[in-house]
Amino acid sequence: MIILVDIVLSGDNAIVIGMAAATLPTQLRNKAIAYGIAAAIIFRIPLAALTFYLLNIIGLKLIGGCLLFYVCYQLWLDLFKGVDLTPEQLPEGGEGRAAKVTSSRFLRAMVMILIADLTMSLDNVLAVAGIARDNLGMLVFGLVLSIVLMAVGATLIARLLNRHHWIGYIGLAVIVWVAGSLTWDGGHEVIAYFSA
Repeated sequence: MIILVDIVLSGDNAIVIGMAAATLPTQLRNKAIAYGIAAAIIFRIPLAALTFYLLNIIGLKLIGGCLLFYVCYQLWLDLFKGVDLTPEQLPEGGEGRAAKVTSSRFLRAMVMILIADLTMSLDNVLAVAGIARDNLGMLVFGLVLSIVLMAVGATLIARLLNRHHWIGYIGLAVIVWVAGSLTWDGGHEVIAYFSA
């Protein structure tokens, strides 16, 4: 059960990291993926420790879903504009302009990755913790597996997106689905809480 949940929930996280990293030049792509994976690890550890408290916070999924819709919008803009990623193909203006555009793209990609990491890590940790129950070994196994799957998936997706631009639309559809699911569940929790 944990393996299946990890494959599904780490997959969407890998898609976001891979899509955001694909908007960067090659030399920064691996750096963004590595930072994204590191952030996912950093988020998952305290979230795993606070799982039972987090389950009681009404509206947390709704906020996470809304943040994820923001990430979807940013990724859609990149796909729609057909952002090209290599500084060599930037309009004239020299290396200074290329470095400036590249660093702002890196910062933008990292913001998207961090928001997605936070919202999707919460979902992943809650699902794995629900299956593992009181078994700490299973919880740790689930979290480590999710990070490995994310690292492999994000690298693969970033490479595929650079060769086949249309795959980005499939990835975006998956992320919209996850954001909608989080928002739907979170919205129902909030409505149930206030109507009780």
